[in-house]
Formats: sequence, structure tokens, C-alpha cells
Amino acid sequence: MFRKILIANRGEIALRVICACKDLGIKTVAVYSEADRHSLHVRFADEAICIGPAKSSRSYLDIPSVISAAEITNVDAVHPGYGFLSENADFAEVCELSGIKFIGPKPEVIRQMGLKQRARAIFEEAGVPILPGSAGVLANADEALALANGIGYPIMLKAAAGGGGRGMRVVRSESDLPALLAQAQSEAAAAFSCGDVYMEKLIEAPRHIEFQILADEHGNVEVLGERECSIQRRHQKVLEESPSPSVSPQLRHRISDRLRVAMRSIGYTNAGTVEFLMDEDRSLYFIEVNARIQVEHPVTEFVTGLDLVKAQIRIAAGECLKNIVSAPVVLHGHAIECRINAEHPETFAPSSGRITGLNLPGGIGVRVDTAAYTDSVIPPYYDSLIAKLITHGADRNEAIQRMRRALDMFVIEGIYTSIPLHEQILADEDFLAGNFDTSFLTRLHQKKTEAIEELQLAHSAAGNA
Repeated sequence: MFRKILIANRGEIALRVICACKDLGIKTVAVYSEADRHSLHVRFADEAICIGPAKSSRSYLDIPSVISAAEITNVDAVHPGYGFLSENADFAEVCELSGIKFIGPKPEVIRQMGLKQRARAIFEEAGVPILPGSAGVLANADEALALANGIGYPIMLKAAAGGGGRGMRVVRSESDLPALLAQAQSEAAAAFSCGDVYMEKLIEAPRHIEFQILADEHGNVEVLGERECSIQRRHQKVLEESPSPSVSPQLRHRISDRLRVAMRSIGYTNAGTVEFLMDEDRSLYFIEVNARIQVEHPVTEFVTGLDLVKAQIRIAAGECLKNIVSAPVVLHGHAIECRINAEHPETFAPSSGRITGLNLPGGIGVRVDTAAYTDSVIPPYYDSLIAKLITHGADRNEAIQRMRRALDMFVIEGIYTSIPLHEQILADEDFLAGNFDTSFLTRLHQKKTEAIEELQLAHSAAGNA
């Protein structure tokens, strides 16, 4: 087992890794920017090193600074968390060349999975269903037009080297394609330093389903069920749950078998997530692999009873998967995660500032992952996530009831948060019935707008009377 691990991240995920390391008896090193000097991950790590100013490009994304901190503190391994350098193959390679274990997939595997078209080909060969689309990167507008006419509109243009909604464009007609292709290429180049774009058939109002993978360094692969991630805003997940209300045991079993073949064929190791879109017929289509731990991993931990971060560390240390996961994996109950962001619940405008009051909910079946505390400052430089609120119940209804109770008891003063939005989601009849897709939040907003207009009309009519 490792003696000391550096955590190349911040916030709640850095604290999450520190907890796993403490459970395993491993010393930790925190890195931090000047803006995070008073953060909890700095306080609770065994050692801490400032690696630069607030701007992430000069701190958390600065590979030489992170590697220098690792070498100075003489660590055995680096855990990248999610975001920042977690899927940076160059960083993983530099760790490897420096004699430091990167807790994640091999650099060459990260590169393959980062090239979306390469990943599509690999998974198609393994029998995993994929969406109709281009066989490779689009060379020019003429090629795109010819392909789109063959596939049929609408189609989706996607950045080959990225995600998170950047470099994506929906094209509904032939006349719009050239201009939208240019926009997608330009945005992809700015976001990922690579303007390559590919094409897929667009599924209107799909569900977003992902499967959690663990794979050891001895060729063993296990699938830990799926997560429902359809509640999104601008391709960013807002609420996740496991298992999905729309995935049958038969579909789960069939896709899991194919994923084991695919992940084994590419030599995948450590934790990873395979993402799918589901159409109205409940057929799944592969879209990408996230070669890291996910923000929403706690819902899988609740329903499987596994500590995924500890599993990551044990796998990286060379342990066999059969000593970590008891197969076959059985899912127990239902779990839901709400991402509590520092943003206005109506306008979604970021809300940085000082937290003047804080009460974290608790009780049976409730978990809060956060680095926030009273008088802590939410800086404007990073992701708006403040906390992850996770509940678990014997079934979906109990998980929802516990989430409602927890949201009601979750108090954050001094800044705006997304707590009111989550309360609205959990009160919606379609959500409660499991009838939703990626356009759910748009419809929820429309419902609110229509209700307000009806009230205004009623008030106006009463006044006229």
C-alpha cells in the first residue's frame, strides 16, 4: 500500500480523498492556490503546499507546480479527483516518468478515451450500441453535409477532444450546417486546443444514463450498476440517482456484459464511467467514457456499499478486484444526489462570497460531501459546487422523502444557492413518477412561468371586477 498520496484537487473531492486515505492509514499532501489558503482540505491533510495564485491555469492546472509539490513531499502516488488534471494524459504520463503512481487509467488509455471517435470504434467492435454518425473527424463542410443527408436531420456536432457541452451544436436543417460547424470547431479549439468535431444522430429529449466501472491491473472488470443523470441544465448535471427508474434488470445485465468486454479490450484500469443516451424505446447508445471518478459517485456507493475512492487507491496499489468487490454486485435500495451550487436558483447567475451561516442536515440515510463551513469564502475562480447532498432509502420514494427533509434542513446563508431549485424538482409530479428526460428543467421553468401568468391574469380579472 502507498505511504503518502498527493491530492491534485480542491474542495469537497479533495476532502473525500483525504477521508479515504485516513481510512487506509495513508498520509496525505494537499496542494492549494492562494485563494484556497483557508480551505478545509488544507487543514485536514498531513501536509499542504501552495502551488500558485487563484487562477487555476497557474495553480491546479499547472503540471510542473503539481509535480514539484509531489517530488518535494516525496509521495508515492497522486490522486487527481475529478476535473482539473484528472483526464489529462500528459499529466498522467509525467507522473509515471517521475516514478509517481497516477491513481487512474494509463496515459495511453486516457488518450484513447479522450478521442471520442476512437472510443466509439472500440465500443462498437465490442458490441456496445452506438449512435449513427461520422466514422471520424469531419474534414470540411462538404463532408458534413453529405453525412448529415445520409443520417437524417436533426444531427449533433460534438467536439472530439472535450465535453461539458462545449463544442456542441444541434443542426436541424441543411442550410444551418456550415455555420454551426464553424461555430462548433471554433468553440472546441478555444476550450480544448483542438478544433476537431464529429457528428452523431440527435436523439430528441433523451435520458442520460451512465454505468460505473472498476477494473484492476490484472484484467478483471466489474460493473457497479447505472446512474440516472437526466436532470441537467446546459449539459451540466444537477441531480443524479441510482438505480435508474428507466433501466430494467435485463438491460442492465446485457449492457454490463458488453462493457466488461469493451473495457478489458482497451486495458482499462481503475474507476471509470461509460455514458449513454436512451431513446423513447429505452434503447441505450454509447456516447463517451469519463476516465476518472465522477462527481456523482456517492449514489453508487450508497446502493453498493462500496467506497469507490478507497477502491481506486487499492487498485492503483496492485490489489486484485476480487478482494475489493464481491461479484455479482447487488444493488440495495435507492440513492439520490443533489448538487448544491453557489448560484441564483432562478437566473443561475454565480454567487460567490462569504458563508455567514451554515447548517448541514443529518439523520438516517443522509450524507453531505462539502468543504464549506461558517465564515468560509466561495471564490469566483472555480466551479460553483458547494456541496453534494445524498440520501438513501429502501426504495425511490423513501430516498425522495429523505431528500426533501434534508433540503428543508440545509441552511446556507450569505450567498444564493440551488437548494430552492432542488425543492421544486422533488415536488414535481413528472419527477416523482420517473417521467423525465434531459429537457426536464426547461419544462419545469415553463410550468412555473405559466403558473405565474395565470395568477397575474386572475389578479387582473379580480381587480377589473
